[in-house]
Amino acid sequence: MAVQNCNILQGKRGLVFGALDERSLAWHVATRCVECGADIVLTNTPQALQLGALPQLAQQAGLTVIPCDATVVADIRHLLAEAQTVLGGPMDFVLHSVAQSLNLRRHRTYEKVNYDYFLKTLDISALSLHKILQTALEMNAIRDGGSVVTLTYLASERYLYGYNDMADAKAMLESVVRQMGAIYGTAHGVRVNAVSQSATNTKAGTQWDEQACFARYVDDLSPLGSADADACADLCVSLFSDLTRKVTMQTIYNDGGFSRTMLTGRLMSEFRNAIDNKNDITQ
Repeated sequence: MAVQNCNILQGKRGLVFGALDERSLAWHVATRCVECGADIVLTNTPQALQLGALPQLAQQAGLTVIPCDATVVADIRHLLAEAQTVLGGPMDFVLHSVAQSLNLRRHRTYEKVNYDYFLKTLDISALSLHKILQTALEMNAIRDGGSVVTLTYLASERYLYGYNDMADAKAMLESVVRQMGAIYGTAHGVRVNAVSQSATNTKAGTQWDEQACFARYVDDLSPLGSADADACADLCVSLFSDLTRKVTMQTIYNDGGFSRTMLTGRLMSEFRNAIDNKNDITQ
């Protein structure tokens, strides 16, 4: 459940990449930003806008949607110019929620990846953030002291069966956060951070075959339980706000403690019961 509404983003302008439908983390973040007082513009690729529910959702919420392929610099440049016109000036915050792997979607295992798909994964899921930040820096499209947040996952630093080339993309994404965070912070005081989110039931998440089973395991292993989309939205709002004005270049784990836990009593009990049941069957 989200925290009570507040005006923590009152008067701020934002740009949200990647919302597709009601399950999207980006959509949860977008609606939370509006509840907290921000004016925002939404964007996704023209193809995604045709396939998803974002145009209808945005119309119902009275929000502007501007198509943009985040891998194409010309599109980004046009988007940033148009967004500033709609919002009345430079952005105070940007959410980057952009990721896709054709290798994952087409069930190609890591040792048998298609390299053209691999390069597209890196371009869409990691280099797109670099392109957005580089273009925004050139255009002075983010206000001094602004905030940029991208969404990442723990597979950036740990092996996760079946996650494929997305793990490499997330590792690259976090490197972009550190390097561009230092550059943009020095130049304009703009913060750049990554939120490492729990496995969440989104359309993108379901592309991974093991997601449903893994979600149960993660929830059992997390002392606070997995972080849902509302928890992600609340954290992003705090990072967009002035309360975190000295937080930058960080990967922040919004996962109920999963990333720091080896074993819980609950999960140990389930293992013990499974072993006991197996022994009973074999005896």
